[in-house]
Amino acid sequence: MLEIKDILTYPVTIEYGNQLVVKVVTNDDKIYGWGASGLSTRELAVAGVINHFKSFLIGRDPRQIEALWQEMYRGQYFEGGRVLTAAISAIDIALHDIKGRWLGVPVYELLGGKQRTYVECFASLRFSSPDELIKKAQNLKKEGFQCIRLYNDAVDQFNPRSSIAEVAKSLIALRKATGTTMVIGLDYHHRLSLPETVSFLQKMPEGTIDFIEEPIRDENPSVYQELRKMVNMPFAIGEEFSSKWQFWPYLKDNITQFARVDVCNVGGLTEAKKVAAMAETSYIDLMPHNPLGPICTAASIHLLASCPNVAWLEEINTPVEWCGTNSKDFYPIQPELKGPAYDIPELPGLGVEFNEALAIEKGFELKEAPRLHRNDGSLNNW
Repeated sequence: MLEIKDILTYPVTIEYGNQLVVKVVTNDDKIYGWGASGLSTRELAVAGVINHFKSFLIGRDPRQIEALWQEMYRGQYFEGGRVLTAAISAIDIALHDIKGRWLGVPVYELLGGKQRTYVECFASLRFSSPDELIKKAQNLKKEGFQCIRLYNDAVDQFNPRSSIAEVAKSLIALRKATGTTMVIGLDYHHRLSLPETVSFLQKMPEGTIDFIEEPIRDENPSVYQELRKMVNMPFAIGEEFSSKWQFWPYLKDNITQFARVDVCNVGGLTEAKKVAAMAETSYIDLMPHNPLGPICTAASIHLLASCPNVAWLEEINTPVEWCGTNSKDFYPIQPELKGPAYDIPELPGLGVEFNEALAIEKGFELKEAPRLHRNDGSLNNW
C-alpha cells in the first residue's frame, strides 16, 4: 500500500523573492510529489502549519486526495484562513503530483482530461513612465501577446490622487499606441477607495482599458456591488481568496467578471476545481493569479487544461521582463513558455522537478512587502 512517509518544506530565496516548496515523500522511493504555497512573505508560518498536518498525514494513503483535504480543512476547531489553506494548497498539489506519477498520467487527467491544446497567457507588466510602458507593450505585441495586465511601480510612497492622474494619462497613450486589438487590464493592488476608483475610471475615454483588477480591498463584497453600479468596467477579483466560500458572493452575484483564483492559496487543485465549476454557473472565466514559480505555473496549466471557462493565465517572466522565479538551476524540469502560451504537458504528474540540494545550499532570507505611505505618513495598501 502506498503511504505518506514524510513531508519536507523548503523555504528558499530565488532571485528577487521567496518561495515555499513542499515535497510529499512516500514509502515508494520513485513516487513523490511537489507542491508550493502562495502566501508570499509568510512562508515560515505556512511551514509551521504543514508540520502540524504532518503529524496525522504520515502513514496515510496519498491517493485519497479529497478525504485528506477535508481532514486538513475541518480537522481543527478554527477552519480556514489564508495560512491554513496555503498549507493545504501545497500538500494538495503535491498529492495530485503523486497520483499522476503513480498512474503514469498528467495531472489534468485526474481533473477530467484536457479541453485545450495550450493555455494562453497575459503578460504581467510593470511600468513607471508612459514611454517605458509603450515600448514594452509594443514588444510584447510583436511576440504574440494579445493581453497585458499592468501594475504601477511603487516602493515607499503612494498618493492615490496623484497616481490616478498619471496612470490614466499613461493608459490613454498606451491605447493610442497599441490600437484596439490588444486587451489591456490594470491592477491597482487594492490601493484605492471607492470614490478614487470611480474618479480614475472617469478620467479615461471608454475603451481605454478592458478590465480593472482589485482597485479596492475585497473583504466586503457589498462595496464592490456599489462600485459595479457606478462604473461600466469588468472586474478581476480573487487572488487573495482562500476558499470557495470567499469566492461565492463574487461569483453568484456576478460582481467579478474574471476569477483570479490562486491554486497555491485557495486550497490547491481540489478547491480550485470547485471554484471553476461555481464560476461556470455564472459564465465567469478563470484568470489565475500566478506570481511565484514553476510549481504554481504547472498546477495552473493543469487546472486550465481541464476547465471550459478560461481567459488567460498570468505570466510574470516575459520577453520584456524577467523576475527569475523560474530559475532553471532550481527547476531543471518545468513548463516552457512558447510565445504567449504554454503547451499542455504530457509528463506524468505536474511535470516539474525541484533541486533540493541547491535550495538547502542557497537558504532562505526573510523578506517583507513594501510599506507604502501617503504624503501625510499614513499607511496605504501594498
